[in-house]
Amino acid sequence: MQKVVISGTGLFTPSESVSNAELVTSFNAYVERYNASYADAISRGEVTALAPSSVEFIEKASGIKSRYVINKSGVIDPERMYPVIPERANDELGIQAEIGVAAVRDALANAGKTVADIDGIIVACSNMQRAYPAVAIEIQQALGAGGFAYDMNVACSSATFGLQAAVDAVRGGSARCMIVVSPEITSAHLEWRDRDCHFIFGDVATAIVVEAADTCQVDGAFEVLGTRLHTQFSSAIRNNFGFLNRCDASGVDARDKLFKQEGRKVFKEVCPMVAEQILAHSGDCGLSVPDLKRLWLHQANLSMNELIAKRVLGREFNRTDAPVILDEFANTSSAGSIIAFHRHREDFAVGDAGVICSFGAGYSIGSVVVRRC
Repeated sequence: MQKVVISGTGLFTPSESVSNAELVTSFNAYVERYNASYADAISRGEVTALAPSSVEFIEKASGIKSRYVINKSGVIDPERMYPVIPERANDELGIQAEIGVAAVRDALANAGKTVADIDGIIVACSNMQRAYPAVAIEIQQALGAGGFAYDMNVACSSATFGLQAAVDAVRGGSARCMIVVSPEITSAHLEWRDRDCHFIFGDVATAIVVEAADTCQVDGAFEVLGTRLHTQFSSAIRNNFGFLNRCDASGVDARDKLFKQEGRKVFKEVCPMVAEQILAHSGDCGLSVPDLKRLWLHQANLSMNELIAKRVLGREFNRTDAPVILDEFANTSSAGSIIAFHRHREDFAVGDAGVICSFGAGYSIGSVVVRRC
């Protein structure tokens, strides 16, 4: 069977970031104005007063300290509280394609590849800016690449699901070199006025080069020992925004048209499923727990990563075993585990193994077992 490797990764980070303190100032200004506007209704018990947020609450709930965003001014404006991203003309490169191209170029440079080597591009992320044409095809055009391209969405597991598709394409012979791109503009689908989630997400783009081992020309590549996907339907994490909204009397401004979750339910149900999959998958790849040098986990919140790592490794969590990047980036949906892998793999020696794992809405879980070659 064709041996497949990850030969390079790339990262695009927006130039603007928002600290927890900035976010809290904006959110609390909104809360104060809201409560004043509905003071009479609140006193009559007809409307529930909004509670303020705090830096302490955010860090205890998530471990997040800041997040990068495509546009900061709109996010922290208490009279707006969502990003300002002007629409571009149809003949201009879209914002999602733009950041995706930047990540791809970085990944190609790290893999020692050129655009001419690309056979296929998969854009795998939690939300696309339009239904069609595919953002992946737009990126293909902007790069000047040949082959094929398509979009896919499995929420926070999109990148690992995309990785399996890319690995399968190379193993099956339909491609020699595939690119998986995750341009996550999560700030656009976050409800910044909801205390339970206003701090969760950030924007970023990642890219991964997947190729046949015999075409790899760089040191430090990682052989893909196996991929495994699992889905189980749940509405505990949901976003109902879509093309049918205009046909629905609730309209596009209803709360369920943005990210919404039952956090405690997700934590309770997902963590055991993820730990079980990692253990079973790595075992089926011939690896025992001591063989796993690192877990590059989805960066949803610190408590989830701590519990999953402890269940898998059988010891207390530390940031060497399972690196944390969400304190700087926040939850970047499908890009989180890829950022962790991008930043924390240089200390691997030949033969060292680890697992890239994502989990999220669906529920969906994707694990990729890799070994430094």
